[in-house]
Order: sequence, then structure tokens, then C-alpha cells
Amino acid sequence: MSYKAEADGADIPDEMKRTLSLHEKLYNSAAARKLFLLIFLAIAWQLYSMRVDNPLMFPSLVDTMAGFVEVVRSGELPLRALASLRVIVVAYAGGVILAGLLTVFAITTRPGTDLLEILTSMFNPLPAIALLPLALLWFGLGYPSIIFVIVHAVSWPVALNIYTGFMGVSSTLRMVGRNYGLSGFAFVFRILVPAAFPHILTGLKIGWAFSWRTLIAAELVFGVSSGSGGLGWFIYEKKNQLDINLVFAGLLTVIIIGVLVEGVVFKFIEERTVVRWGMKF
Repeated sequence: MSYKAEADGADIPDEMKRTLSLHEKLYNSAAARKLFLLIFLAIAWQLYSMRVDNPLMFPSLVDTMAGFVEVVRSGELPLRALASLRVIVVAYAGGVILAGLLTVFAITTRPGTDLLEILTSMFNPLPAIALLPLALLWFGLGYPSIIFVIVHAVSWPVALNIYTGFMGVSSTLRMVGRNYGLSGFAFVFRILVPAAFPHILTGLKIGWAFSWRTLIAAELVFGVSSGSGGLGWFIYEKKNQLDINLVFAGLLTVIIIGVLVEGVVFKFIEERTVVRWGMKF
């Protein structure tokens, strides 16, 4: 039986040619499965809040969504989200660039390897929030301090993932690059980066998650100057005002942004790179 005939279904027995049931179609759909899980979590949230019966401890999903709609309509929550996104994009880009430069230096020179190993051993275990006192002394109360600690939080896990990916590239691919006369940056970007991109993408995802954690924690600790700030400061303010449903609305906004970036931005990059290159199915 030829591949073409098999693909066309010419030699497939009639009993195997059946239409999938609705249940099977839903089960085989990743979007449907995720939607079902979200509905299940929403119902569990509502039921648990009804059991607790204390809006100051655990507001219901209905109250949270009502508060969410209210602050979105007033424009307060979108402005806070935009403020957070502006800071996090700048800091995240800075952390990724720093990690990339350190890793390229490490993979092309022996002193660079030693430097990366020392720096990651020293700074990767160090919580970014522990650097806030120094950041306040060096940069003052404001966005530069937050950017500094986010860059610290992003750089080391991204650098470790990139370096691990580079070291995992097979010797065959390395020899192919050498045979073509590639060296230095050309060797890194034409051989190592494509081969190690699954690890690089994982590092970018981890760095993005760390950047959000650091941003929210930093704003919860000291906010920013002039009483304004992003989502972390929004959550802190609403906690002080005992608007706990709005605290949950702020947390929900962080989750929504994270899901959108993961499901749209990183998914797009993944499909255009590792999936297209046959590294993931």
C-alpha cells in the first residue's frame, strides 16, 4: 500500500472510517479541554467563596468580576496595567540582552565561561527583592529601582537556560559549522542559536514569569513615587481600603496578561521556530 493511497484513505477498512463523536472531538481539542478546566476552576472558586462566606477573606467570583468590570470601565485598572507593562517590557528586554551577551561571551571564550559560572552561582540564588534597599540608595524611589531588580531577576535564569542549550548542541552540528568556516558570533547565531532555541525559549518564558513576580513584589513593598504605580501598587492600595474583591481583580489581571503572553506571543514564536524546524510536535 502506497503512502499516497493510505493518506487518501483508499485502503482503510470501512469500519475504521467513522465520524468522531462530539465527545471525542471535544476531548481531542486542546482549546475545549482548557475551557472546561477554566469553567471547573470558576465553579470551584464560587462554591468555595460561598462556603467561606466572608468577602474580606475570600470574595466570590461574581463580586470579583463585578469589581473588575467597574475598575476597567473607570479606566483605573487599564492605566495601572499599562504602567506595569511599560516597566516590565523595558526591564525584561534589558535582562534578556544582558543574559545573551554574557552567554555569548561565555560560549566563545574560556574567561567568559568562568565569569558566567561565578556570576550565576553568586546572583541566581539571591532574591531580587533583597536588592531593593540597595536599589533605593542607588536609584531613588521610582521606576529605575524597579527596573534594576527586574533585570537582576531575569538575567540569571535566562542566561543559565541559554548556556545549557548551547552546551547541549551536538558535536556533529558544531563540526558542520566549523567546516563552513564559521567562528565567533557567526558560529553562535547560525549554528548554536537555532539548535538550542528550545532551551532559549524556555529561558525566555521563565524570565517573563520572574519579571512579573519581581514587579508585583517590588510595588507591594514600596510602590513608586508620587503615589502612582502599576498593578502591584493597585493591589496594595485596594488591600488598605479593604476592597478585597478589587485585590482579586488585580491578581486576575496579572493572570490574564500572563496567559495571553504565553498563549499568543510565546506560542507564535514557538510555532514559527521549534515547531517549524521539527524540534517539537
